[in-house]
Amino acid sequence: MRDSRPTITLPTPLERRWQALRQLQVRVDDAVEGALRQEHGLSRSEYLALAALVYSDDGGHLRQQVLADAIPLEHSSVSRLVGRLERAGLTERYLCETDRRGVYTQVTDLGRQLLKRARETYLRVLDAQLSVEHKDSSPVLGYLRADTDD
Repeated sequence: MRDSRPTITLPTPLERRWQALRQLQVRVDDAVEGALRQEHGLSRSEYLALAALVYSDDGGHLRQQVLADAIPLEHSSVSRLVGRLERAGLTERYLCETDRRGVYTQVTDLGRQLLKRARETYLRVLDAQLSVEHKDSSPVLGYLRADTDD
C-alpha cells in the first residue's frame, strides 16, 4: 500500500490548466465561504445575491431568474436563498405588476449595510487567495497565464 497520494497528470496542457483553474476556484470559494460565515453569518451565495442586487442598474431589485443567473444557482436554490435573506430582513420579495408570475427580490437597507461590511472581508480574502505570493496560487496563476498553445 502506498503511503503517499498518487500523482495525476492529465494528458494535455489545456486539461491541466482547466484542472488547475477549477482547483483554484474551489480553494478560493472555500476561503471566502469560511470568512463570510465567521465574520458576518453569510454564505458565499448569500453575499453574491446581495451584491448582485446592490450593484444592479435596476435600483436594487431583480427578477429571481436574473438573480439566479447572476450568482449562478438553480432557480429552486435561489428561491430558498432569497427566503433565508428575507427572513433575516435583508431582502423583500414582491410580484411583478405586469406579469403576476414574475417574482422580484429587492435588497433592504439592512441588506445594503451588511453587504458594505461583508464586502471588505470578501475583497480581503480574494486578495489574499489570488495573490501571486500565495503559496498555492502562485504556480497556478503562473500556469494559467502560460501560453495556451498545446
